[in-house]
Amino acid sequence: MIRSMLFAPGNHLRRTQKAFTLGADAVVLDLEDACPLAEKVAARQMVVDALMQPRGCLGYVRINSLETEFAYGDIQSVVRPGVDGLMLTKVESAEQLRQVDWVIGQLERERQMPVGGFDLVPLVETAKGFASIFQIAAACPRVKRLAVGSGDLTYDIGVEQTAGEEELLYYRSLAVHASRSAGIEAPIDAAWLRVEDPDGYRLAVERTRMHGFQGRLCIHPNQVELANAAMTPSEQVVDQARRIDDAFRQAESQGLAAIQVDGLLVDYPIAYRARRVLALATRIGTLEAQ
Repeated sequence: MIRSMLFAPGNHLRRTQKAFTLGADAVVLDLEDACPLAEKVAARQMVVDALMQPRGCLGYVRINSLETEFAYGDIQSVVRPGVDGLMLTKVESAEQLRQVDWVIGQLERERQMPVGGFDLVPLVETAKGFASIFQIAAACPRVKRLAVGSGDLTYDIGVEQTAGEEELLYYRSLAVHASRSAGIEAPIDAAWLRVEDPDGYRLAVERTRMHGFQGRLCIHPNQVELANAAMTPSEQVVDQARRIDDAFRQAESQGLAAIQVDGLLVDYPIAYRARRVLALATRIGTLEAQ
C-alpha cells in the first residue's frame, strides 16, 4: 500500500536523509529532473548508499529516460540488494519495459538477488504513453503499479494544468482502468505542483481517493501527511463498512441478498465494497505498525 510516494533529489544528501523521516510510505530518490546534468553520474552511488541505511519505508530510484545516455548506467548502478525498485520515466511502450525487465533480471542473477523481486514502476506522462497504457500495465510481472505524471503530460498535449485538474481526468481514468484490466495494484496519482496551496491539495487528494488510486506522488514534505490521511479510511467509514458487513453476512445466512443498512440498499457489490474498506484499513494498520 503506497498512499504517499515522496521525491527527493538524489544529489542532495541532507534532503535525501530527511525524506526517510517524514512518514511517506515510499521515498523516490531522483536521478532525473531534480538532479543536474553535471551530477547525474556521481549521484548514482549517493542514492544507493542512502537506500542501504535503515529505513521504515519503501525506497525507489527514479532513473533517466531510456532515450538518454544515462539510463543504462542508472540501471546498472541501482539494481542492488536493499533497493526496492526503480521508476522509469516517460514510458511509451510495453517493449521498453520488457527491455528493462530483461536487464534487471540479468543483474539480479549476477548479484544473487531474488529473480523478479525488484520492482519496476512505469511513469506514464506523454500522449504516446497513454495511447499504450493497457499494454504498459500488462507488460511484465515486475510491474506491480503504474504512476501518472502530469507536468510532462500537460506540456506534451498543450493544455494548462489547473487547480481542479479537469484536464487530467481522462488520462487518470485510463490509468485506473488499465491497472484493473491488467490485474495489478491501483495506480499512483500525479504530483500536485502548487506546493503552497494546502487547501487545494486536500481537495486534490480527495479526488485521488474517489477516482480509484491508491496514493499520490509527493514533491514537498508537507504533502505527505495530507496524502496519507486522505487515502486512509476514516473511523466513520470503517464503522459503516463493519455494520454493512455484519448485517449482510447475517442476511445471507437467512437466505437474503438485498437489505437496508443505515438507509442504504445493500446487495453483493455494496457488501464487497465494504469488505474491501475493512481489508484496506487492516492493511494500513499493519503498515503503520511496521
